[in-house]
Amino acid sequence: MNKYGLIGLGVVLVIIGFAVKDQSWTRPEMFAGLELDLGKTITNIGVFLVFIPVITMYFYVPLKEAMDARNNELETTFTDVEQLRTQMQTMKSDYESRLSATEAEARTQIQSQIKEAQALRQQLVSEATERADTMIRQAQLEIDQEKAHAIATIRTHVVDLSLAAAEKVIGENMDSAKNRRLVEEYIDALEVAS
Repeated sequence: MNKYGLIGLGVVLVIIGFAVKDQSWTRPEMFAGLELDLGKTITNIGVFLVFIPVITMYFYVPLKEAMDARNNELETTFTDVEQLRTQMQTMKSDYESRLSATEAEARTQIQSQIKEAQALRQQLVSEATERADTMIRQAQLEIDQEKAHAIATIRTHVVDLSLAAAEKVIGENMDSAKNRRLVEEYIDALEVAS
């Protein structure tokens, strides 16, 4: 039955209740101690049937709509919270994976830099050793050249002194090329023997 049917039935019962209100047959003897009046009861039932649709329309329906709206808001809020929690977990996982990747990349770069530094150190040590060896060889060569030059100079002086001494002993000039060659051969023979 729709709300207008209930209102119509309620109005009919109210009218009937007022019509039979003071009738004697509406108060049976078996209900004498209860003070039950059938007219009042019918009127009250009619009023109740009129008020059910009114209460439903003005109180129950808005209250139900408000409760449904609130439930929908709560469901939406819980859904949003769950989505945010999922997004947060995803972001946390992304952050942790990026952090791990960054740490791994940093370790790789550090290891690479260490290897580069060790290679550079090795290269510098090698270059320095090579330069030192070159300098030592060059110094040894210069020493050998200076030694040869000094020996040649000393030899010339020895020859000159020998010729001068022999000249004084003999009294003649001993500067001829043959005499010089003889003295140099003698000195060479002494060097070979030693």
